[in-house]
Amino acid sequence: MVPVRTDSKLVMLVDDVPDNLKMLSDALDQAGYMVVVAIDGASAIERLDYVVPDIVLMDAVMPGMDGFETCRRLKAHRLGSHVPVVFMTGLTDPSDVVRGFQAGGVDYVTKPIETDVVLARLEAHLRTARMMSVAMDAIDAVANAVVVLDDAGRAVWRTGKARYWLSHYFGGDEAMSGLPPSVHAWVADCLRRPGGLGGGLTGEAPVFEATHGRHQLTLRLTASRKAAEYVLLLEERLLPADPSVTLAATYSLTTRELDVLQWVIKGKTNRDISDILGMSPRTVNKHLEHIFVKLGVETRAAATSLALTQMHAT
Repeated sequence: MVPVRTDSKLVMLVDDVPDNLKMLSDALDQAGYMVVVAIDGASAIERLDYVVPDIVLMDAVMPGMDGFETCRRLKAHRLGSHVPVVFMTGLTDPSDVVRGFQAGGVDYVTKPIETDVVLARLEAHLRTARMMSVAMDAIDAVANAVVVLDDAGRAVWRTGKARYWLSHYFGGDEAMSGLPPSVHAWVADCLRRPGGLGGGLTGEAPVFEATHGRHQLTLRLTASRKAAEYVLLLEERLLPADPSVTLAATYSLTTRELDVLQWVIKGKTNRDISDILGMSPRTVNKHLEHIFVKLGVETRAAATSLALTQMHAT
């Protein structure tokens, strides 16, 4: 099922206390927000498959899966990694605040909740999220293929073209949030190398290549200007065609006719070609007659000249 996206500001409230949900829902509704409610962490994660909020307001203390674990799972979800999470809780110990940010939260509001403060913070974080979304859309619009990685080599975000190419060349779901296993292993190896990216970029950027048909994808790993962050640049190019295959296709040569023509080009006689290909001289001569007709020539020299001209032009 495709998740619902709306033009309105959509807030997901995650809290197991009905009174808190009602108070915040009423305040958000009056402020012009749309609201979706979840009474526990598991329900919040499940809702992401149906609707993607612009921001999440989450209680940190809930039975079963607490808010910190819910936030971690939300950030690991293929559709929720970019959604900002604001914690609301009565926990005021600095260690709990740190846990909130380590789990992926962008803010921490302590109880008792003051709705005006919550609304102001939500609006500030939504402005930041909108600017990030516009920036990423702009990168996609100019067709750049980029993946930003954290210090452990995990994908933080990527452009649409990068997502498509990784899926096309390595298989898997285009919406997956991580790197393909082979690419992730290569990145991890690069970051572990002595004097490599793990200690800052030195020398040329490491390169990983993959092919699909006549196309080749090149991945270059570079250090970002931001500490403990790396950038994976993807470029695609068309590989040159095999001149012999192109020649055969152009003149409708069979596999055997192409074999004979290639040895003619190398200056071999009919007897030589007969020995090399394991066929009688008469059969070689019959193939040559067909080749001359298809190429529109009458001599070996003319066939050789035309074939070489066509192959060099490919």
